[in-house]
Amino acid sequence: MNWSDRNKQMHSMVSDELKKKYGFTTARVRKGDMVKVMRGDFSGVQGKVTKIFAKQAKIGVEGLTRKKINGQEVPVKVHSSNVMITQFDTSDKNRFKGVNTSG
Repeated sequence: MNWSDRNKQMHSMVSDELKKKYGFTTARVRKGDMVKVMRGDFSGVQGKVTKIFAKQAKIGVEGLTRKKINGQEVPVKVHSSNVMITQFDTSDKNRFKGVNTSG
Protein backbone atom coordinates (compact mmCIF):
# COMPACT_ATOMS: atom_id res chain seq x y z
CA MET A 1 0.00 0.00 0.00
CA ASN A 2 1.43 3.38 -0.97
CA TRP A 3 1.32 6.60 1.03
CA SER A 4 -1.53 8.16 -0.94
CA ASP A 5 -3.76 5.23 0.03
CA ARG A 6 -2.67 5.52 3.66
CA ASN A 7 -3.42 9.24 3.56
CA LYS A 8 -6.99 8.44 2.48
CA GLN A 9 -7.31 5.96 5.35
CA MET A 10 -6.29 8.64 7.86
CA HIS A 11 -9.45 10.66 7.14
CA SER A 12 -12.30 10.84 9.61
CA MET A 13 -15.67 12.55 9.75
CA VAL A 14 -16.02 16.18 10.79
CA SER A 15 -18.53 17.55 13.33
CA ASP A 16 -21.64 19.37 12.08
CA GLU A 17 -20.32 22.81 13.14
CA LEU A 18 -17.08 22.31 11.22
CA LYS A 19 -19.03 21.02 8.19
CA LYS A 20 -20.97 24.28 8.07
CA LYS A 21 -17.86 26.42 8.58
CA TYR A 22 -15.46 24.70 6.16
CA GLY A 23 -17.82 22.92 3.76
CA PHE A 24 -16.36 19.41 3.81
CA THR A 25 -17.50 16.25 5.57
CA THR A 26 -14.18 14.45 6.10
CA ALA A 27 -10.64 15.59 6.81
CA ARG A 28 -7.26 14.08 7.55
CA VAL A 29 -6.62 13.67 11.25
CA ARG A 30 -3.53 15.55 12.40
CA LYS A 31 -1.61 15.80 15.64
CA GLY A 32 -3.20 18.50 17.80
CA ASP A 33 -6.78 18.06 16.54
CA MET A 34 -9.53 17.53 19.12
CA VAL A 35 -11.47 14.34 18.45
CA LYS A 36 -14.36 12.40 19.94
CA VAL A 37 -14.27 8.60 19.86
CA MET A 38 -17.50 7.35 18.29
CA ARG A 39 -17.09 3.56 18.34
CA GLY A 40 -15.50 0.90 20.49
CA ASP A 41 -14.75 0.52 24.18
CA PHE A 42 -13.86 4.20 24.58
CA SER A 43 -16.86 5.71 22.77
CA GLY A 44 -17.79 9.17 23.98
CA VAL A 45 -14.28 10.08 25.12
CA GLN A 46 -12.92 13.41 23.86
CA GLY A 47 -9.27 14.35 23.70
CA LYS A 48 -6.41 15.77 21.69
CA VAL A 49 -4.58 13.65 19.13
CA THR A 50 -1.12 12.98 20.58
CA LYS A 51 0.36 10.52 18.10
CA ILE A 52 -0.27 9.32 14.55
CA PHE A 53 0.40 5.69 13.58
CA ALA A 54 0.31 6.15 9.79
CA LYS A 55 1.21 2.58 8.83
CA GLN A 56 -1.79 1.26 10.78
CA ALA A 57 -4.12 4.23 10.04
CA LYS A 58 -4.57 4.66 13.79
CA ILE A 59 -4.17 7.52 16.23
CA GLY A 60 -3.34 7.99 19.89
CA VAL A 61 -5.74 10.16 21.88
CA GLU A 62 -4.85 12.07 25.03
CA GLY A 63 -6.21 10.26 28.08
CA LEU A 64 -6.65 6.87 26.37
CA THR A 65 -4.01 4.57 27.79
CA ARG A 66 -3.79 1.03 28.97
CA LYS A 67 -1.35 -0.80 31.21
CA LYS A 68 0.95 -3.47 29.91
CA ILE A 69 1.73 -6.52 32.01
CA ASN A 70 4.95 -4.92 33.22
CA GLY A 71 3.02 -1.83 34.41
CA GLN A 72 4.05 0.49 31.59
CA GLU A 73 1.38 2.88 30.25
CA VAL A 74 0.93 2.81 26.45
CA PRO A 75 -1.51 4.76 24.26
CA VAL A 76 -4.58 2.95 22.99
CA LYS A 77 -4.55 2.94 19.18
CA VAL A 78 -7.92 4.02 17.77
CA HIS A 79 -8.65 3.68 14.05
CA SER A 80 -9.13 7.06 12.42
CA SER A 81 -12.52 6.05 10.97
CA ASN A 82 -13.86 5.56 14.51
CA VAL A 83 -13.39 9.18 15.59
CA MET A 84 -15.00 12.51 14.74
CA ILE A 85 -12.97 15.71 14.54
CA THR A 86 -14.53 18.33 16.82
CA GLN A 87 -11.84 21.03 16.57
CA PHE A 88 -9.01 21.55 14.10
CA ASP A 89 -5.46 22.48 15.05
CA THR A 90 -5.16 25.75 13.16
CA SER A 91 -1.44 26.38 13.81
CA ASP A 92 -0.60 25.37 10.19
CA LYS A 93 -1.93 28.18 7.97
CA ASN A 94 -1.51 26.06 4.80
CA ARG A 95 -3.93 23.42 6.05
CA PHE A 96 -6.96 25.35 4.84
CA LYS A 97 -5.32 27.07 1.88
CA GLY A 98 -7.89 27.30 -0.91
CA VAL A 99 -10.79 26.36 1.37
CA ASN A 100 -13.68 28.82 1.73
CA THR A 101 -13.65 29.59 5.47
CA SER A 102 -16.07 32.53 5.33
CA GLY A 103 -18.86 30.20 6.52
